[in-house]
Amino acid sequence: MKSPLSRFRAMAIICGVNLLLLVFAYMPAKHVWHVVDNYKWLVVVPIAHGYFYIVYILTALQIGVQKKMSLVTILALVAAGTIPFASFIAERKIVQKYS
Repeated sequence: MKSPLSRFRAMAIICGVNLLLLVFAYMPAKHVWHVVDNYKWLVVVPIAHGYFYIVYILTALQIGVQKKMSLVTILALVAAGTIPFASFIAERKIVQKYS
């Protein structure tokens, strides 16, 4: 992954998949079914999302500065990593616009 666009694309997909796991698997498992207490390894999901999101922010900032995007666009890219499915949409739009 030499180009910032390919790094952003990869991190948007990784962060998006991990956010979906966090919201639709980990959170119900913890708060509805209370199985996280029995399976301590499940704590890896939110920790991984935290690390992936930090790298996603850095790649969004990198591509935003490189492509001279507006501050609002960069902030929208950063926010897309916090909303389920939004990072996939943002990734598609950025790749279509800058490829």
